Amino acid sequence: MIRDPFLQTQGIHNFRDYGGWATRGGGAVRTGLLFRSGHHVGATDADLAAIAPLGIHTVIDLRGESERSANPCRRVEGFDGKVLFYEGETTSSPPHMDIDPDMSAGDFARQRMLAVYTRMPENPAMIDMFGRYLNILANRDGASLVHCYAGKDRTGVAATMLLHILGVSEENQRREFLRTNDSPTFEVLARQSLPGIEARLGRKLDDSAAKDLLGVREEYLDRFLEITSDRHGSFDGYLEQAIGVDEALREALITRFVA
Repeated sequence: MIRDPFLQTQGIHNFRDYGGWATRGGGAVRTGLLFRSGHHVGATDADLAAIAPLGIHTVIDLRGESERSANPCRRVEGFDGKVLFYEGETTSSPPHMDIDPDMSAGDFARQRMLAVYTRMPENPAMIDMFGRYLNILANRDGASLVHCYAGKDRTGVAATMLLHILGVSEENQRREFLRTNDSPTFEVLARQSLPGIEARLGRKLDDSAAKDLLGVREEYLDRFLEITSDRHGSFDGYLEQAIGVDEALREALITRFVA
């Protein structure tokens, strides 16, 4: 991609355009239509003014009820589009990963994230939302935004699914997934997340552990893909059998988003 995909924001983490990647046959994913981010509870007026010209008419909120209640998102003034969300909980983090007094902070961060990606492929709420995300993109005009709390795990997997369907190479799917670590707003997520996590842990996280928890690692996506392949033969098998991606949906998404 020639341009910087990140929108400059003050209170939103990881807001970026995830289009622009080359596809099979010499095409490219259209830009200006597919956006992703963390939640917008801390969005400033300047952030909302920067988002307004993007023409986002569809928002896919992958958070669960408790997350939405605790962190209500600010929207652009006059927003009259559709917000898609799940009426229940969507988190893939098992309760026992919250606190383990015998685990180092670094091990806690990495193991917690691997647990999230281990549970996500078979989480009924996420299976439902991934399917609804892909279908609404195929059927609604204009730009869309997909987000969760941090905009990196549930959102990162959703973006990977779409780019895979659109014919983006596995290498570039991974580059898009890992681009989260280049976000210029890491301190926004740290400010929103670390105090509560450290309070539950009863100790401070060092920089390395914080990055493992608040960023992404290739092994996180590997874990998700390994489980989908083990259960369904391949990532495509998972998309077809679990998510409901048939040939008609594939063609509709390609037609809409590949130039």
